[in-house]
Amino acid sequence: MSFWLMKSEPAECSIDDLASAAGQTVPWFGVRNFQARNFMRDAMHIGDGVLFYHSSCAEPGVAGLAEVASTAYPDATQFDAKSPYFDPKSQPEAPRWLLVDVKLRRKTSLLPLKRMRELPQLQTMTLLRPGNRLSITPVTPAEWKAVMALLDQQDKTR
Repeated sequence: MSFWLMKSEPAECSIDDLASAAGQTVPWFGVRNFQARNFMRDAMHIGDGVLFYHSSCAEPGVAGLAEVASTAYPDATQFDAKSPYFDPKSQPEAPRWLLVDVKLRRKTSLLPLKRMRELPQLQTMTLLRPGNRLSITPVTPAEWKAVMALLDQQDKTR
């Protein structure tokens, strides 16, 4: 099993949107970075753990836990001229962009980015590296364990 951090802008798809979606599952559409696409295509497997991260919002941070629920398949938004994710260079017979489905495990209290930056055990996390803007990043087992401990701690004090 592998672990991932997947960023979503809450206005696009929040943890609450995931919780209210049919089957509590959504397609992770709109990724337009080759490295992030390659993670989905080459490295993600059904059942992998996901830190569902709210980005580009007042308080960014981990908002819940999810899992990869499908293998990679073509992102239909790349072919829709009305979509902000349209890619005129992509063709149905040779799609450039892929997605995976993501299924909710549980909503958590928010683990803010600010708090994550304070923790020595998370200093290796790709998310926290200067200049990192990838929407999907790998999470090591040690980082996953540290985040799980923090989330459990927060839930006990709620």
